[in-house]
Amino acid sequence: MAIITISREMGTGAYFIAQELAKKLKYTLVDGPRLAACAAKYGLDVEMLQMVDEKPPSYNTVEDRERAAFLNSIELALLDFAKRGNVILYGRGGQDLLEGCGNLLRLRFIADFEERVERFAEREWIDPDLAQELIRRSDHQRGGFIHFYFDRDWQDPLGYDLMFNTSRLSQGAIVDIVVAAVKDSQLKEAEQWAGTVIENAIMIKRIETALLRSVELEYRPFRIEVEDGVVSLSGYIGSEREKQAALRVANGVEGVQRVDENLHVVNYKAYKDKC
Repeated sequence: MAIITISREMGTGAYFIAQELAKKLKYTLVDGPRLAACAAKYGLDVEMLQMVDEKPPSYNTVEDRERAAFLNSIELALLDFAKRGNVILYGRGGQDLLEGCGNLLRLRFIADFEERVERFAEREWIDPDLAQELIRRSDHQRGGFIHFYFDRDWQDPLGYDLMFNTSRLSQGAIVDIVVAAVKDSQLKEAEQWAGTVIENAIMIKRIETALLRSVELEYRPFRIEVEDGVVSLSGYIGSEREKQAALRVANGVEGVQRVDENLHVVNYKAYKDKC
């Protein structure tokens, strides 16, 4: 059946709905605890997972690039779960990470701000003023993560298939709607080629991670495309030495059969000195 992705504002009750959906559909819910349980398999510890999870990455220093590589590792875990099928990807940009995968059902949960504050304060037994501050911070952070990493407005309705206002609809009604939507014939038909899309996305993430972790080059944002094990690598790079290093790194990733490059060497330092 369809892969479900969930985008949510804090305090909407989305997590409880996700749990109920997982139970009814017999899906695996991929949430924070599930990722923490498999973190070691992807070279992550719990502390690093908490540090980078759903937070905008940066590429300015070696340490920043290492954090971005860890973020890629989280995404590799999400993609591996998606490849198995019958999953709910809870947050973490799942709807954007799997863009182009036709069997996605992309859900978005919103609610009135005051109601979110009240729910969160009651659930966590905290002062409403503190709850308000934490919710605003969460909204800013999650929205920034989607904007920075996927270049999309978190609140854009075109990024989702179903949007639910939990101030207006009961959890039971929402679950029934989603269970019915998952069975849509168009989503079923798309399953035939979704696996290939996911496999290509996994290889792209592996290449990105290897480039981020390479000590031989100063990372530049590359454009990476994959089809049948053939990688197209394009963009700009600082020197011929770095270009050759990037090609070695990409060729060394498991599953890569060939790398076709369109990398242009630009002497950034010389250009900077003239400005």
